[in-house]
Amino acid sequence: MEHVEYAYTQGMADADVEKRLRTAESGVLSLANQNDAYAIPLAHLYDDGRLYFRLGTTAGSKKREFLEATGTACYVLYGAEATDDPRELDSWSVVVTGQLSEVPEAERDRFDTATINHEFTPIRVFDESIEEIDITIFELEIETMTGRSTSSA
Repeated sequence: MEHVEYAYTQGMADADVEKRLRTAESGVLSLANQNDAYAIPLAHLYDDGRLYFRLGTTAGSKKREFLEATGTACYVLYGAEATDDPRELDSWSVVVTGQLSEVPEAERDRFDTATINHEFTPIRVFDESIEEIDITIFELEIETMTGRSTSSA
């Protein structure tokens, strides 16, 4: 493997990790059900140290099944920008883990339709009827939050 190209990375400061969470619009939420994994691209809202997701589920959906079965969820967001060298990228990634739970009824007033439309990108609908989709807000109770970026050295 001596001829494999690589790039050095470094840990990101907490403030930089939080900035990426505030400014990036989406990432990938990974869920698990025993030995099976399920990952979905998803919009998020990071506000005052709390990480929220707006989810659309239908009765009996695979997504709902995995949401209910997952002990610790993992959310990944990442990005890369071109540099002056076409073979190199300035890149970064953030990984957040924790318990996922539906926002309690007492806190749902915070997420009215106007807020959902303002804070999240439009929900992606595939083969479901709009009337069958339940919109719910989940919070990932952050246990770990780490970030890495390519080194400028």
